[in-house]
Amino acid sequence: MTDTPAIEARRLCAAYHRQPVLTDITLALPAGQWTAIVGPNGAGKSSLLKVVTGSLQPLSGELRILGGSANQQRRAGKIAYMAQQEQMEWDFPVSVRETVMTGRYGLMRQDPWWQRLMPDHWANPAHRRAVEEALEAVDMRDHAAGPIGELSGGQKKRVMLARALAQQADILLLDEPLAGVDPPSERLILDMLERERRAGRTIIMVTHDLPSARRHADQVALINQTLVGMGPPAEMLSDAMLAQLAVGVAPRSTAGGVRAAA
Repeated sequence: MTDTPAIEARRLCAAYHRQPVLTDITLALPAGQWTAIVGPNGAGKSSLLKVVTGSLQPLSGELRILGGSANQQRRAGKIAYMAQQEQMEWDFPVSVRETVMTGRYGLMRQDPWWQRLMPDHWANPAHRRAVEEALEAVDMRDHAAGPIGELSGGQKKRVMLARALAQQADILLLDEPLAGVDPPSERLILDMLERERRAGRTIIMVTHDLPSARRHADQVALINQTLVGMGPPAEMLSDAMLAQLAVGVAPRSTAGGVRAAA
């Protein structure tokens, strides 16, 4: 584990159509740890991940990734991202394996030009190995040749996670990876993320699932347009801190945004 933060933001602000979604965010998410990002609906959690990936440009502030320029680290493939709602044509006739292979496209561009023109069986074998390992990690190798559209919701989540894993990035950004999945898929995803964290990867997961955050995360960042608090799960997910989170700094209602433990 390094002392250099995986993600460091200083006075970060962002907005959609002039409506603020992040205000004065200053935080440092440690490398090699599992951070759960928790907050009400509309609090800016997904927006923060989009700023990190570069799909949302901040209005002001500074962002550094692994101590370096955010743009350079993105181009170097240091970040893998699993969105909450994947913009995919699920009925398109593409296999599970081919879907996961799209996670390698950025790395394929780094191959020699002649190798990129070769048929698949002559292409860089590292890409095929990474895809097979990712499918194995989420227990989807038996479905690899089948069409993506025939999978259940939980299986599709596993495939999207495999696509992120196939990138072999240092940082995994996951937006609600447990939303809408069946209990076996949830257990498999959490176990897989535990293994990735033990292997040294940084896990940054937006979630409303407080029980899972309590059990698995090394630390929790509470966000409601700004950083409300960051620290160990037992402290951040206490009744007092969750009450403070619900108030936040946002003028709009935040009701119904956090799922408490049963």
